[in-house]
Amino acid sequence: MLETICRMKNKFKYSFEQLFITRLLLRWTILIFPVSLLTGLLVALFMRLLDLATKTRLHYEWIIFLLPFAGILITWLYQFAGKNSEAGNNLIMSEIHRSGEGVPARMAPLILFTTVITHLFGGSAGREGTAVQMGGSVSGLFAKWFKLNDEDKRILLMCGISAGFGAVFGTPVAGTVFALEVLTIGRIKYDALIPCLIAGIIADITCSSCGIHHTHYQINYIDERIRLFPHLSFDIILLAKVIIAGVLFGCTGTLFSELSHWIKAKSKIYIKSVWLIPVVGAALVIGISYVLGTRNYMGLGVTNPEGVSIVAAFQPGGAETFSWFWKLLLTAITLGMGFKGGEVTPLFFIGATLGNTLAVISGAPIDLFAGLGFIAVFAGATNTPLACTIMGAELFGADYILYYAVACFTAYYFSGHSGIYQAQRVAVSKFQITDPEENTLKELKEKSRQSND
Repeated sequence: MLETICRMKNKFKYSFEQLFITRLLLRWTILIFPVSLLTGLLVALFMRLLDLATKTRLHYEWIIFLLPFAGILITWLYQFAGKNSEAGNNLIMSEIHRSGEGVPARMAPLILFTTVITHLFGGSAGREGTAVQMGGSVSGLFAKWFKLNDEDKRILLMCGISAGFGAVFGTPVAGTVFALEVLTIGRIKYDALIPCLIAGIIADITCSSCGIHHTHYQINYIDERIRLFPHLSFDIILLAKVIIAGVLFGCTGTLFSELSHWIKAKSKIYIKSVWLIPVVGAALVIGISYVLGTRNYMGLGVTNPEGVSIVAAFQPGGAETFSWFWKLLLTAITLGMGFKGGEVTPLFFIGATLGNTLAVISGAPIDLFAGLGFIAVFAGATNTPLACTIMGAELFGADYILYYAVACFTAYYFSGHSGIYQAQRVAVSKFQITDPEENTLKELKEKSRQSND
């Protein structure tokens, strides 16, 4: 009798599954709305403060000499009140994989304040990491208030990632896919697909409603060969150049990731005082900038009326041959030696300027290659080729989505098993026939080191 009742119940459930889905989505919309709203407001505040900090630094050039003291202040704040907040994005990813102590509410104000301080005094950093950490912190707080179980908390944390990413760049669809794709290399679970999309859209609308205007990027290149031969969807010679560039973009993503981790590890070994690490880092950033004779590689680097920037890289003469390397080096030093901020906007800078250089060398369209580098170096460093391809369509338009995909997918494979997020897990190997045991990138690196020893 009991078996018959259970069978009838399941039959009823699957016969009216749309009703159950509607109920589930309404529940998640109610849970997500306050998280996304608050995240969008925090991102808007962050963007305002970041813009003010950048303008202040450019107006008072002497302020960069206070960067060592800013580093000491940041270190003290995390020593005094940070606790596990120091782990940043890796903490959020670890909590999604396996529930632990939770993401502390203090992470949001800490990362917001310390990132603004980093930019105010000339550190080379980005903003995505800050937005994602604020979204994760807000999600963790509401998960406690709502008393969610571990599975629901996992989805809400993913929504926080989507909300932060979508709001800070104005790309809610890319933010959705990024939140799903970044957790595990080679595997995407769709259980949080619509909740993450809802979160990204609400946070983006909230941020934009506060008067935040995102930087406009444009690719003006028109493929005359396609115009003459409409049956062709791409230029095969240009496609070959894109593949080669994709390989270089992937290797550059690896270089950035490995150099950042190496600097962080070595600075802890060779500089015994934790307070001295950011001081040395600040001295290196200031010293290298003065040796180069430019401050183009300090700060965010999105716009710069008088020098190299992400926007300038889309134009002829908008980047020098090694602009990408100097930004890579200064960002690795800044983030590896105690300062706070994101990695993604510097990766945009690195990719766009490298794309500009490769376009000049190969005779390819400069604006197209700057756009490809913009998304592909990011794809290689974060192992998120799908999200980055979608980001290209959202930022530059979908006319050349084939080239976006080729560049991002190629960069993803040639970046190997490396990445800026060491808590990222590997579910499907990039080059092994059999899939590995699911380990984080950090665990894989430790196992590789032990086997070499």
